[in-house]
Amino acid sequence: MENVTDTQENKTVAVWTDQSIEYKVVSTFLVFVICTLGIVGNGMVILVVLTTKHMRTPTNCYLVSLAVADLIVLTAAGLPNITDSIFGSWVYGHSGCVGITYLQYLGINASSCSITAFTIERYIAICHPIKAQFLCTLSRAKKIILFVWVFTLLYSVMWFYLSDIKEEVYDNGVTIVTCSYKVSRQLYLPIYFLDFSMFFVVPLLLASILYGLIARILIMNPLPSDPNEKQKNGHTNPTTRCKKFRHSTTAASRRQVTKMLAVVVILFAVLWMPYRTLVVINSFLEQAYLDSWFVLFCRSCVYLNSAINPIIYNAMSQKFRAAFRRICLCGRKDSEKHTGGAYSVALTYSAVKDTSMVETTDQFTTDLDEITVNEELLANKKKLFQDVGAYNKVSFSND
Repeated sequence: MENVTDTQENKTVAVWTDQSIEYKVVSTFLVFVICTLGIVGNGMVILVVLTTKHMRTPTNCYLVSLAVADLIVLTAAGLPNITDSIFGSWVYGHSGCVGITYLQYLGINASSCSITAFTIERYIAICHPIKAQFLCTLSRAKKIILFVWVFTLLYSVMWFYLSDIKEEVYDNGVTIVTCSYKVSRQLYLPIYFLDFSMFFVVPLLLASILYGLIARILIMNPLPSDPNEKQKNGHTNPTTRCKKFRHSTTAASRRQVTKMLAVVVILFAVLWMPYRTLVVINSFLEQAYLDSWFVLFCRSCVYLNSAINPIIYNAMSQKFRAAFRRICLCGRKDSEKHTGGAYSVALTYSAVKDTSMVETTDQFTTDLDEITVNEELLANKKKLFQDVGAYNKVSFSND
């Protein structure tokens, strides 16, 4: 992760004072807990999507890319921070400094690009549903993710040549090794601000604009109702009711997925802001502000950003919640009928698709990843088909 200090040559400085025992205990415990939870959570996200066929949607592919990037951040930035707190010095040598710095920037930049990718995908899915049928596909998502990782892998190569270990020899004979930058401050600042603009400012500006347009569509365009499709007795005919059920379920799914991804973007902005602000301010100060507790707070926010996404998915997505539960139960099939997970998209669409009541749908896989049917909706659907004699033989099983 970016160093919040100025670059400096090997030199003799004042007497070395070690961090307090309270700081070492708190920082080690805090970072260890955040990193452990984040590594386990992001690992589960990857496992869930890769091992569950109906979870392999374009949106979830971007979330897997984000999870991989977060894993890199937690292991390359978070875990070395623990040894820093314990020993007060860099213990991984020159190769470790170069490699870990590269991985830190790779994870940070890939995380930002993944967020930008699924933000654009959500915008197309909500605001341009016709185009989304051929733009928001699984194969295209995989190609975009491949491009993101190739780009960030190549872009981050420069950090192999910009980082190095430095030694500070104190008056009391203590030598402290740090992993820092070997270029001067004048050369480093343009590189940092380019990185800051490309992977923080621009993605957030783009996300603000696109989610604003998405919100306008979702708020100002409720599902239409056609009064001409009502029967003479004032009751909506079965065809209309079936259409409304399908569209309302899909619309609810769209809103929920979009809310979840918007929360991810907001937390990305909020949790990265303290650290980014500190680095920018220190870039213009003669003497950098390096209060240990405040730096720990800023870094902990960064680690928390990489660890919190699986919690968001679990809290806001019924499908992720059910999939996480299955993983935690070590492969045991949870009683899905109690969670509503068993009555999946396939049930809703297979029952509708086999009838002639519905026009061709313009939905696509991006919108299907979150559609679930609970017991109440299932009961309503049974009643709906019982109203039409031609569909009395439709079977509602959870196969």
